[in-house]
Amino acid sequence: MTSSLPLGDEALEGLIAGELDRIEARLAHEARSTHPIIADASGHLMSAGGKRLRPVLVMLTSQLGSGIDEAVRQAAVATELTHLATLYHDDVMDSAPLRRGAPSAHEVWGNSVAILVGDLLFARASQLVSELGPVAVRIQADAFERLVLGQLHETLGPGAGDDPIAHYLRVLADKTGSLISASAHYGALFAGADEAIIAAVVAYGEKVGVAFQLADDVIDLISDAEVTGKTPGTDLREGVATMPVLLLRAQAARGEIDAAGTDILTALEGDLSDDASLAAALDALRAHPILDESRELARQWAADAVAELAPLPEGPAKDALTSFAGLLVDRLA
Repeated sequence: MTSSLPLGDEALEGLIAGELDRIEARLAHEARSTHPIIADASGHLMSAGGKRLRPVLVMLTSQLGSGIDEAVRQAAVATELTHLATLYHDDVMDSAPLRRGAPSAHEVWGNSVAILVGDLLFARASQLVSELGPVAVRIQADAFERLVLGQLHETLGPGAGDDPIAHYLRVLADKTGSLISASAHYGALFAGADEAIIAAVVAYGEKVGVAFQLADDVIDLISDAEVTGKTPGTDLREGVATMPVLLLRAQAARGEIDAAGTDILTALEGDLSDDASLAAALDALRAHPILDESRELARQWAADAVAELAPLPEGPAKDALTSFAGLLVDRLA
């Protein structure tokens, strides 16, 4: 677990680190089952670790009100369970062999078990949220709807006449921004923050989620499996166009693409099932200026997220949320 988050305040960092230990224990409890295979499969991604960004954000936004209490902790656990459930489903849909440096659940137990374990974690997250009241249930339901719609829209692709980049940003907002926004909402809500502050952190969470995923699009291309815990170029191999590829295609549509970019697009339209072909495409993308444009886009979304914090009072919580947004894109250095 992350035990020392650079959030600009030592006391706040220590508080969050201690609370994360409690949340880890609760996550392990929620993965329990008397059936050994179900227990192993449901705890598979939890034991592989993770950033726990969503629980951290729940606890950070609670600092804008009365702070962390049992409702805040329960909401933090529920958001992480929901996130973990989506990963089981995503890996099946993407045929991803690795997640967090370990074999994906479907590689170990098969697609059916992986999908059902994801469903089980969704159910347990819903049980926790149901105990927090109808407003919490609505926040969860809205986020869940957007998670599903985001995946559907990604699967179906942009319609005729749709801007592919705008479509992709909408997918990111739904698939990633929705749950991060819900996390920010929960913390401020259960800490009794003012409505204006709640609205600000909800908007912040949405944009910071998009920034995080845009940064991941670049990291997926520039890092290796030992760093990310995922196989580089999985999206390329599956024919999923992330932001660097979409930006190249936009250049081509405007007639502004260079020869290297044209060669990359040609390679991506070919067969990437061979490891050597995929490696060559990755190397070409890593060397192309389009990655700098993608990095800048991620940083701009993070800056826009921070701008949403303007209504918040000055203090450690606002500073920490500013730092949190920066952490998501500083990984691109």
